[in-house]
Amino acid sequence: MSTKVGLIIPYDYKLLSVAAILEVFETANKLSKETEVHFEIMVFQSADQINEKELFGYEVQSIQSNENLDLILIPAFTTDNMSEMIARNKEFIPWLQEQHQSGSELASFCTGAFLFAASGLLNEKLATTHVDACSAFTKAFPLVKLKSEETLTADGSLYTSGGSTSTFHLLILLVQKYCGNEIAVQIAKIFSIDLNRYKQSYFSTFRPNHLHNDSLVAMLQQKIESHYSTIETLEEITKDIPTSSRNMTRRFKQVTGIPPIEYLQNIRVESSKKYLEQTQLSISEIIEKTGYNDPKAFRKVFYKMVGMKPIEYREKFRVQ
Repeated sequence: MSTKVGLIIPYDYKLLSVAAILEVFETANKLSKETEVHFEIMVFQSADQINEKELFGYEVQSIQSNENLDLILIPAFTTDNMSEMIARNKEFIPWLQEQHQSGSELASFCTGAFLFAASGLLNEKLATTHVDACSAFTKAFPLVKLKSEETLTADGSLYTSGGSTSTFHLLILLVQKYCGNEIAVQIAKIFSIDLNRYKQSYFSTFRPNHLHNDSLVAMLQQKIESHYSTIETLEEITKDIPTSSRNMTRRFKQVTGIPPIEYLQNIRVESSKKYLEQTQLSISEIIEKTGYNDPKAFRKVFYKMVGMKPIEYREKFRVQ
């Protein structure tokens, strides 16, 4: 018995994401017995998109068709302007809702979660996306239970994956569900996927948000980024900012998405990651250079934010 799989090809889709999805599902079909094709793969576009009869070797289907699908896949996007992307692909939203109501399972990969969440289907559900897009996702979809550190989530019939190779972890999970463990393990071996990788947090890069018009927040950001290695208390760098500490914290979190103390921790951890990657400094020296007085506190914060110990990070990402 075959499973009807619909891969949407929206505006601004990422070719690499589509290629990975198709490669895994096509490989699963090849590994299956000749008389038992597990996946009947179809590609879908909105009516105003379709200008070719065939894409990636598959006949293009319109989302206006009445095809009932078992599984729908939403690839990643190339653009960083997610609100514009959602507007361009708004025709997919009612179709996704209708398909889910008819019993379809849905899965998104990387930033595909933005279009998925725009449908409302992820409200009060677990989800993840590319680790560097999590802040924007949380602001856009506060009702979604975002798990930024996870490589994938499964909440009932709804699935999401994080960035990059997390795509393959979700694909293998779906193959395992529909094809069984044996084929899933074969897929993992063929694509050299580490099945023991459960977190994506150590691939994160903290990118401060400076695209705003709040001069007081910008002033505090500049102070933290310039003096993170010597700051002992936040009070010492906020005393000359003309507003109360409480108001400053509120404004800072509203603009950047996180409170000042967490911003400081992010700056310090990002600096320590660069030292671990690019220098031979000892962990003790790095701790001192990044402003921590307590090695235990540093290791605790680093592990919480990165998902591994400093020495493990160095071993994995050290530039030779």
